[in-house]
Amino acid sequence: MRHLIAASALALLAAVPFTPARAIDCTGSPLNHDQKRLLGGTENLCTSYGGKVILVVNTASRCGYTPQFEGIEKLYKTHKGDGLVVLGFPSDQFRQEEATDESIAKFCTANYGVTFPMYTKTRVDGDDANPFYKDLKAATRHAPDWNFNKYLIGRDGKVLAHYSSRVTPDDPKLLEAIKAELAKPAPQAAAPAGNAVAGR
Repeated sequence: MRHLIAASALALLAAVPFTPARAIDCTGSPLNHDQKRLLGGTENLCTSYGGKVILVVNTASRCGYTPQFEGIEKLYKTHKGDGLVVLGFPSDQFRQEEATDESIAKFCTANYGVTFPMYTKTRVDGDDANPFYKDLKAATRHAPDWNFNKYLIGRDGKVLAHYSSRVTPDDPKLLEAIKAELAKPAPQAAAPAGNAVAGR
């Protein structure tokens, strides 16, 4: 039974087709980057999640902060219906991550039941950092100095804040900031040009 549950959870981490939101102008947005999902498939973060409140976390499987996965998953499940999405970026930059994407996925699902979107293992600082993380650093003047740093992005696609590893998923200041953004109206997705139907 546990294997069936783990297999189902792994399927959730795999590439899932998302309906393009296009709720914000992606031009120049820090979200306007294509990222490879943990178990395959590529998506544009702005197209997939523009208009949502986004918490970005660099994760690791063998870190003292790894138990934060539990709280992060709980936070995601509690507020995803309100417009929150968590984006997890595994990184071995601090020598505490599994060797392969497959082993990362198995660890996350078997131990913490992770269902929020996770991406392929990446670097989060330095000249060879993921370009998305370079933009997060430019916006906040903070690069991750350890695992489980967090960045909050508002519904308008702008980076609002950086939080250190010590800020837990249930920290009042983080929850207050998330709820304040969730309370804002979601941008309305623009209809693609040329899709208007006469008489409707």
